[in-house]
Amino acid sequence: MSVPCFWLSAARSFPRPTAGLLCCRLRGPSSETRRNMSSKRQMDHLERTASNSRQNAVYPAEVCGIINESETVKRLRIAVHPDFSFKAGQWVDFFIPGVEKVGGFSMCSSPGLLQREGIVELAVKYAKHPPAHWIHTACTVGSRVAVRTGGDFFFDPSPSDPSVDLLLVAGGVGINPLYSILLHTTDLLHLNQASGGRDYNIGSAHLCYSAKNTQELLFKSSIIEACREFPDKFSCDFNVTQQSTDVDPHLHPFLKRGRITEEELRAHVDPQRTLCFLCGPPPMIEAISKTLMDFGLTKDRILYEKWW
Repeated sequence: MSVPCFWLSAARSFPRPTAGLLCCRLRGPSSETRRNMSSKRQMDHLERTASNSRQNAVYPAEVCGIINESETVKRLRIAVHPDFSFKAGQWVDFFIPGVEKVGGFSMCSSPGLLQREGIVELAVKYAKHPPAHWIHTACTVGSRVAVRTGGDFFFDPSPSDPSVDLLLVAGGVGINPLYSILLHTTDLLHLNQASGGRDYNIGSAHLCYSAKNTQELLFKSSIIEACREFPDKFSCDFNVTQQSTDVDPHLHPFLKRGRITEEELRAHVDPQRTLCFLCGPPPMIEAISKTLMDFGLTKDRILYEKWW
C-alpha cells in the first residue's frame, strides 16, 4: 500500500523531535510539553500536540478487526508496517482517506503484541469529531489508513533501571494508554521470569479506574485476569459513579461506589518508589495531581495525559 502524498506532506510539517524529549523513560515531560486542554475552545489534535515528540514517518496500515468494546466504544485491530513502533502509553496520529481532520488515539495494546503479531489496537469512543465518527459509522475490516506514533507519556524501562511501584489512575476512555502500560508490564514480568531475573522487574502496579458504570469499564475482564495471574504484583479498584443496575458478581471484589478517594490513593503512594501515570478529563487529573503532591509525591513522578 502506498502512502498518499498528503500523508507524507503532513509528516514533514512538524519539526523533528529533540533528543531530550525522546529520553523520558522514567521522567515526566516538562510543563511546556504536557498536553494542556483547559482552554474553552476545543483545539484540533495536531494543534494540541504540536510540541510533542513524533516519528518522522507516516506508515500505511489496514484495519483487520473491529470489536464492540462497549455500547459507545469500538476497538480496532490494525495491521501496521514492519517499521512502525511505539512505547506503552503513546498515541497515534490517525489519517483517514477523505477525512480532512486527523485523529489522535492512544494505543490500548502492548508493544509486545506489535512484536508478536504486527498489530496495534485502538479503542475509540463515539463522537461527532470526524475521525471518531468515521470509525463508528464507516470503518470496515479492510479499510486502509495511515498512522504515526507520537507522545511523551510512556513507560519504557530498561532492564537495568531501578524497580518502581506504578500507580495508574484512569477516568473513562483515559484507560487506553494505562491499559497499554499494564499489558507492557505483564510482558516485562513474563520476560523476567523467562530470563531468570535478568530483565526489568516491576515492584508493583495498582490501577484506580473510574467510569460511569460497569458497562463503560473497558478491558475489565483482562485487567482482573492480570491481577489474578500476578496477585503479588497487580491490584485494581473499579470506581463507578452512576451505576443503576446490578453488578456482575465477579466484579464485586474490585468494585467501589463513587469517585476515587484520597484514602484509595494514599494506600498506594510511597514518595520514594511510586511512579504515577494519570489519564482522564482535565479537572480529574488536576485534582488528583494536587492530592498526590500533598502526599509527598514530586512533580517529576506524576506523569499525565489530559483528554477533552
